[in-house]
Amino acid sequence: MRNKILLFLLTFIGISQIAAASAVRDKYNFNAEWLLYVGDIPEAKEVRFQDANWKKVTLPRPFNEDEAFRLSIEQLTDTVVWYRKHFRLPAGSKNKKVFVEFEGVRQGADFYINGEYIGLHENGAMAVGFDLTPYIKYGQENVMAVRIDNNWNYKERATGTKYQWSDRNFNANYGGIPKNVWLHVTDKVYQTLPLYSNLKTTGVYIYAEDIRVKSRKAVVHAESEIKNEYNRDKKVAYKVEVLDRDGKSIKSFEGTQTVVKPGETATLEASAEIDGLHFWSWGYGYLYTVKTSLWVDGRKVDEVATRTGFRKTRFGRGMIWLNDRVIQMKGFAQRTSNEWPGVGMSVPAWLSDYSNGLMVEDNANLVRWMHITPWKQDIESCDRVGLIQAMQAGDAEKDREGRQWEQRTELMRDAIIYNRNNPSILFYECGNESISREHMIEMKAIRDKYDPHGGRAIGSREMLDIREAEYGGEMLYINKSKHHPMWAMEYCRDEGLRKYWDEYSYPYHKNGEGNNSFRSAMTNKVQKKVDARAYNHNQDSFTIENVIRWFDYWRERPGTGDRVSSGGVKIIFSDTNTHYRGVENYRRSGVTDAMRIPKDPFYAHQVMWDGWVDIENPRIHIVGHWNYKEDVVKPVYVVSSAEKVELFLNGKSLGNGQRDYHFLYTFKDVAFVPGKLEAVGYDKNGKECCRAELQTAGKPEQIKLSVIQNPKGWKADGADMVLLQVEVMDKDGRRCPLANDLIHFDVEGPAEWRGGIAQGKDNYILSKDLPVECGVNRALIRSLTTPGTVRITAKADGLQSAEISLSSAPVEVKNGLSDYIPGDELEGRLTRGETPLTPSYKDTKVDVNILSAVAGTNQDEAIKSFDDNELSEWKNDGRLNTAWITYRLERAARVDEICMKLTGWRLRSYPLEIYAGDELIWSGETAKSLGYIHLNVKPVLTNEITIRLKGASKEGDGFGQIVEVAAPAAGELDLFKAKNGDKTNHELRIVEIEFKENLWQ
Repeated sequence: MRNKILLFLLTFIGISQIAAASAVRDKYNFNAEWLLYVGDIPEAKEVRFQDANWKKVTLPRPFNEDEAFRLSIEQLTDTVVWYRKHFRLPAGSKNKKVFVEFEGVRQGADFYINGEYIGLHENGAMAVGFDLTPYIKYGQENVMAVRIDNNWNYKERATGTKYQWSDRNFNANYGGIPKNVWLHVTDKVYQTLPLYSNLKTTGVYIYAEDIRVKSRKAVVHAESEIKNEYNRDKKVAYKVEVLDRDGKSIKSFEGTQTVVKPGETATLEASAEIDGLHFWSWGYGYLYTVKTSLWVDGRKVDEVATRTGFRKTRFGRGMIWLNDRVIQMKGFAQRTSNEWPGVGMSVPAWLSDYSNGLMVEDNANLVRWMHITPWKQDIESCDRVGLIQAMQAGDAEKDREGRQWEQRTELMRDAIIYNRNNPSILFYECGNESISREHMIEMKAIRDKYDPHGGRAIGSREMLDIREAEYGGEMLYINKSKHHPMWAMEYCRDEGLRKYWDEYSYPYHKNGEGNNSFRSAMTNKVQKKVDARAYNHNQDSFTIENVIRWFDYWRERPGTGDRVSSGGVKIIFSDTNTHYRGVENYRRSGVTDAMRIPKDPFYAHQVMWDGWVDIENPRIHIVGHWNYKEDVVKPVYVVSSAEKVELFLNGKSLGNGQRDYHFLYTFKDVAFVPGKLEAVGYDKNGKECCRAELQTAGKPEQIKLSVIQNPKGWKADGADMVLLQVEVMDKDGRRCPLANDLIHFDVEGPAEWRGGIAQGKDNYILSKDLPVECGVNRALIRSLTTPGTVRITAKADGLQSAEISLSSAPVEVKNGLSDYIPGDELEGRLTRGETPLTPSYKDTKVDVNILSAVAGTNQDEAIKSFDDNELSEWKNDGRLNTAWITYRLERAARVDEICMKLTGWRLRSYPLEIYAGDELIWSGETAKSLGYIHLNVKPVLTNEITIRLKGASKEGDGFGQIVEVAAPAAGELDLFKAKNGDKTNHELRIVEIEFKENLWQ
């Protein structure tokens, strides 16, 4: 019996030892129990410094969060602040490696541990790591201190060079530690962290090759940079396990064993074919966990879990393929700060999912983070929600030389290493303005060194004639290509406040009313007596403008010829605390307001973007509301992808709408009658395919409260938040669209009111008196570190009050460390399903190619009018008798459409005559545009077409309120900033021309 007991104890001890050893690597949430002081106290680096009176905070937490949306971007406070943290390592950590990972600080930071200086990090954008091992006190209290200077004009200490991206127009300066911090404890044989800043390590790299989408197979590769910090050789085995989203192991494989010498760094590799894969896609955030482990003497000594996804990409012929299906880019150029009122950029991971997920709900497939590398939390969020990303490094509006260019290449290197396992990144962007060919080649070399297998294109804004770029596109204009894909980087710069419905209802905002001056982002000076109508839209006109602007890209989509547009991203998704031109002190170009409440353009894009290229799901949306005074007669606008739209008022047909820009239907002079307004869309066969309605709401009677929160529950960690929604309703529970009541809120329990935003003094930031706008508003409430029940009441004069209660759950923090990793508990969303295997578009047009051209003058330049280069042109010499060019086609054809990009497209209207042989097939004046014009011509069988100028072109900017932010550059063919661009004589100037035959469906 005694032997049996002894055997049992030995077995139990063995099992316990295995269980303990299985925790071979620990990642701790290092956000809890920090202390913050605004001001510079050099002694704060010392261990025994008295910090008991400092403010207690949970990271991420910028010190100036209270200013977010209260102050305009250039007024955000910049100063020196200190953060300190006391912590102890858990038992069993002795003789292990300890690393700290800061996802980012703003701007320059000095780091101390236990009074010892450990390093400097200055770029204000990327993550940085430090090896704390030499300084750690095992079994005792440790103190970390960080001194941060977020001076707008901060300069790199070693060189005196300012970081180009520290810009008062677009990079909101939320200073301090606005991102997460993690602590890693590992064995002395370990896989490195992907933190090239300071540590000079590259971590784990997971990628797939030989991807076969239809058969759902791929070869998955794992590579880990490892290091041996023992004082003897270690023979290391490398094992890989792939788990699906449900945690089920689907494949295990291993590489060859490797002997790693003391202090040596090595790269271990393994690969295997896996079948039954689900490929990451737009709106399909299917993620796998890849566990890479190190084994020494049959014992696992290290394991890293990498959450990633697999997808197939291709870029060429002017198009983009995702999982063998062509996709046109449709989305938003969003400020990297992705900020919220009263808190800035520092929100919990679930709220990042909510915001980024709204883009997918809006049928956006791409977010282009502007100017600066995005926060890791947003990158991981896009993985989960299925949103493609364009990842910036860092810049302003111009290529650079010398140290500023080196800073950009270093940031790109670090960002690629840190983010190369995130499947949602499809584009690396080298600049928010064109860069030189030499710089493009240099950036490509960085991508090829650190991410050679990731299936990502690298390019920059513009890059119209630099073939080394793998994608490009301008800020405002429409570009086409049959080589590397072109998508617009920032289109539709107009602004509109959500509060303003139209000029027929409260608050009766006539479109464009507001300021007549604004600060120029180009000169940083106030421009006086300017036309600012485009920056003070009401929702009717803002929606119409968004429809018109997208139509330009839809018209050039794949399937319309050899040269196509790969789409574009609208500036911006949500209103932002950055450069503005309207009345308010923040940018209101968003399709949602700053609290992510949709404006009408949100629903317009939802209609226009529901498909990979062609529309796949017909939709319809009635712009505005249906609550007016009895004598109002107004136009009703409907946005729909249907072929015909009919409007009904209380069941009576008001006829079919006038269709413009493919998606916009206008019903003129509709007299308001209370009741139900319905719009019905019909397909080409006359069958109903979509329907929407507006219902007149009654008198405001009551307040309604609801919450949007973490799907896993509200956490009492001092950083988690809930989004409180308040609505004013009629007696039947309908939202009252004209309500603007001031609501007073009371909060009882362990929570902190962070509030919302509304038009008024200080934008109502942090105020517990907050008006609804158009019947609705939202506010943020942050948890404290004490769990409990929180009760919120809302009251307003003349309305029935409302109350809501919610509870926060405890989060264990021991000695400053927590096992709770907020992003890890959030699941990928599979909203749109897997990539369809069907084609994403039908060919609607074919090009008739040009063999040659004969011109009235400058014959050698004639080829430049059809060379697929939008920075070249053919032009005559300014005389009317030379203002002609004849194109010989590769075959006789009945061309029925001519597509042209004419120099000075936004300024000039050209009077033209077009002949097929000797027969006139078109005569008139060309429209001004933001790129291409389309002329429907008489179809005559011919292989020769002549374009002839018949008089002087008419001048005048057709888009005067669209303002560039970049400085003038020589050779820009829009002529907008060209000297004497308005002096035309009898010039005929053609950038690109295409002859098309429509394939009538």
